[in-house]
Amino acid sequence: MIQPSDALEIKKAKHAAEEVLIHNSHGPFHGLPRTAGWGYPEPYTRDLMFSILGIAVSGNPKLIDSIQQVLETLAKNQTIHGHIPSLVHDKDDRGASDTTPLFLMGVGIYRKLTGKKDFLEDAAKKALTWMEYQSPSDRNMVAQQPTSDWRDEQWVPGYGLYVNTLVYTYLRLFDLHEKAEAIRNEMGRFTITAGVIHRHVHEGLVVLHKPYYAFWSYKIFSNERFDLLGNSLAILSGIASPTRSNEMISWIEDECAGMRDKDELGVDLPPNFFPYIKPEDPDWLIRYAEYNKPGEYHNGGIWPFICGFYIAALVAAKRFKLAEEKLMALTEMVRIANDNNLEFGFNEWIKAQDGKPMGQEWQTWSAALYLYAVKCVEEKRTPFFEEIRNC
Repeated sequence: MIQPSDALEIKKAKHAAEEVLIHNSHGPFHGLPRTAGWGYPEPYTRDLMFSILGIAVSGNPKLIDSIQQVLETLAKNQTIHGHIPSLVHDKDDRGASDTTPLFLMGVGIYRKLTGKKDFLEDAAKKALTWMEYQSPSDRNMVAQQPTSDWRDEQWVPGYGLYVNTLVYTYLRLFDLHEKAEAIRNEMGRFTITAGVIHRHVHEGLVVLHKPYYAFWSYKIFSNERFDLLGNSLAILSGIASPTRSNEMISWIEDECAGMRDKDELGVDLPPNFFPYIKPEDPDWLIRYAEYNKPGEYHNGGIWPFICGFYIAALVAAKRFKLAEEKLMALTEMVRIANDNNLEFGFNEWIKAQDGKPMGQEWQTWSAALYLYAVKCVEEKRTPFFEEIRNC
């Protein structure tokens, strides 16, 4: 049970989060929302698509109108083949693997929110067609190029967990249940570890003797490090069974306790990715030394928006007490700011070892997913995902 003093802090943070979203709802590029209060004036597609969840539960008409404008602009800038650009206003900024599935997820959520069942029907059909061609093996799971999803400083070649959880989610939202079930079945296969791929044997994303899904796999290659965003979405969307979900959450908390004992983690929230890639590891890249150090950025940094998804996943798994504890930890984290004039920073990401804010302040998706996490904890349900899990 959240104590009255904690409830007051949550109320303050909710008000601040909505203030961030209202501030960011009108930016310098065609009046589209900005990605962060000052550092990122551009309207980044993936950030704004994720923010739909928080905007939807806020009930704020101004914010809902702004996200409608985003979706409609994306539809206008869609390529002839159906691909959605990485910047909402720039039709030539292409190549992301997650923008098109996020657009479809966003359209699906907006339709549920407003009751407009045919909203952007032509654009949605084109996007669905684009996604049909994203599997090199003509499978249901889709593949991607390195650094093409939200991790622009980390390699995910082949069948990535995160993007495929998005595909599963939009398929359920669009009532394409047969295709969704086919993806879940494919993800439920083991990664290939024998070094040989046999005819008609396809790789999956299940890790032997572990309760979570692999980061990515492709033929005989895979990366079995833990991806918090992808696995949280797997729990939230129902890809992971209730048993696997509970085992995964217990594993996450045990691993985080071990990292705290080794001074690899200084806060009570999980890193986005672990174990961290270190210079002596075979998957270390020279560029990481400058942009992606252990415990930082995509290599284990703590991202408030992802923690919002983790809290929602805890609610989906009915781990309500733990969800309350993590919500209070996130409430403390979104206060942290480099600018001493800000009561709440809603920072982009936090260094795992010491909790230092490293990214931009007033990040749109940090504020939006905080609102979504609060709604999930308060109502003990996960708006828009309840129906997906019950399919």
